[in-house]
Amino acid sequence: MAGSSLNRRSLIAGGGAILASGLLVPARAAGLAPTPTMRGGSNNYRPGAPIVERIGGGGFWMTGTVRRAGDGAPLPGQRIQIWAHTTEGHERDQRSHGATLTDANGEFRLEMPQIVPAFGQPHGHLAYDSGEFETVFLRPVMASARDKTLAAHFVLQPV
Repeated sequence: MAGSSLNRRSLIAGGGAILASGLLVPARAAGLAPTPTMRGGSNNYRPGAPIVERIGGGGFWMTGTVRRAGDGAPLPGQRIQIWAHTTEGHERDQRSHGATLTDANGEFRLEMPQIVPAFGQPHGHLAYDSGEFETVFLRPVMASARDKTLAAHFVLQPV
């Protein structure tokens, strides 16, 4: 291989991996890793928040997907709780909490009031806590307080 250089970028682009022996072998997917719980994600969590059609007056959309760790299969019928500091209430207010279920494709979507900055950052909180899989709390931060959507994606590990 005169004149060629092997670096991380060329290795990944070529779909290979180098073993300790120095041999180049094809890379293999190890499966989809579970989503770790985010620090601060469980702040103001309310166990058993009701499943709702919409939180408050709406105007903002929280969306995402729920998949199984390993094979990445979509998980229908999974309960996702959502809460945030919005134009209509604080994270700790019961009226700022609600839950929704994933559809047949493992996707969820819930309308809520516009998220506004709390502690300097516009962010939402989401939780998977139904018990079939390990509990995961997420706290995604919005790029801008003017955004009208925020997506969060769960990859769940069976209990």
